[in-house]
Amino acid sequence: MKKLRVGVLFGGRSGEHEVSLLSAASVLQAMDPAKYEAVPIGITKEGRWVTAGHAERLLRGEEPHEARALRAGDPESTPGAAVLARGEAIVVPPVPLQGQSGMVPFQTADDVPARRWTDHTINVDVIFPVLHGTFGEDGTIQGLLELADLPYVGAGVLGSSAGMDKDVMKQLFRAAGLPLVKHVTVLRSDWEADRKRVQRALEGKLKYPVFVKPANLGSSVGISKAHNNAELPACMDEAARFDRKLVVEQGVGGKKQKARELECSVLGNDRPQASLPGEVVPVKEFYDYAAKYLEEGSQLLIPAPLTKAEIKRVQEMAVRAFRAVDCAGLARVDFLMEPRSRKIYVNEINTMPGFTSISMYPKLWAASGLPYPELIDRLIQLGLERHADKKKNQYSR
Repeated sequence: MKKLRVGVLFGGRSGEHEVSLLSAASVLQAMDPAKYEAVPIGITKEGRWVTAGHAERLLRGEEPHEARALRAGDPESTPGAAVLARGEAIVVPPVPLQGQSGMVPFQTADDVPARRWTDHTINVDVIFPVLHGTFGEDGTIQGLLELADLPYVGAGVLGSSAGMDKDVMKQLFRAAGLPLVKHVTVLRSDWEADRKRVQRALEGKLKYPVFVKPANLGSSVGISKAHNNAELPACMDEAARFDRKLVVEQGVGGKKQKARELECSVLGNDRPQASLPGEVVPVKEFYDYAAKYLEEGSQLLIPAPLTKAEIKRVQEMAVRAFRAVDCAGLARVDFLMEPRSRKIYVNEINTMPGFTSISMYPKLWAASGLPYPELIDRLIQLGLERHADKKKNQYSR
């Protein structure tokens, strides 16, 4: 059988760049070389697209050679909107050809300064975008792949963008009848215009402690906990560094108890399935970026110590959340449990969760009977199936 050429896209301009490198390294290592020809495609923190040796250097945390790494969209240097550097060549996804189906050829230039185009092509069958956060998990890269008519792993433009924006996500969850914690969305411009008025309004609706989050970010970047009114302004300022919308959530469990943090993996397209749920016991007060990636001591309990009824409840809500944002492929849904009443709230959905071999998403599926390499196989197949289903659409009369 012909090997599938899989472009593994990683890096990016978000605050989760380093997490993406770790995830991509695990995916590339686990891909079966008998089935796949992996094509690493890296995006630097500055937004430069690189492949081949340059991508491998980026994967190791080294800076690619700048002479051959052109910034996407530079009009003076490239005719395309997305530029990939493959070894000594520049690769530009062309405008999709009328009536063409399946994979779209890539055009290459051997001489970048002179931009002399050659007639050979580079083909990929599917893209695995192992990108986390803004410019990767928020629908932007998905839109590019849709324009290029390329199959790809994971949620589409709508599911990705809705899953990234915590404000919009919560509105969709509420419309789906899912239980949510009390929260308020604040615009950065309103906070900057009248801090005292905004703080009074928040304190009139929510009780301390509260969590302050940028609406559009992941991996707990920019999230902090305010225990009282004196701590709130600094928390708001921290979140405002990362987004124009801030989501302020009332803490579950109150001042004396911490919420239990539960997670459940979902896999599928139109008929998604949920894994066994797991529980995170953070080394810090909550599962922030440092507790996730920089400090040891946090525990992952798989499966979570829940009753059969609670497990079923979490799985059912995870699938409903997945469908509420029109997700596809994969997602991890996070929950908060009130320690006394054991009431479970949906917290958020991650449409491209951490994907290292020791991340919660693949570990939950491994505990549910689907090992990491087989999970990658299934995700690639789901991406191809979704693209084939989209080909049934008619776009003109």
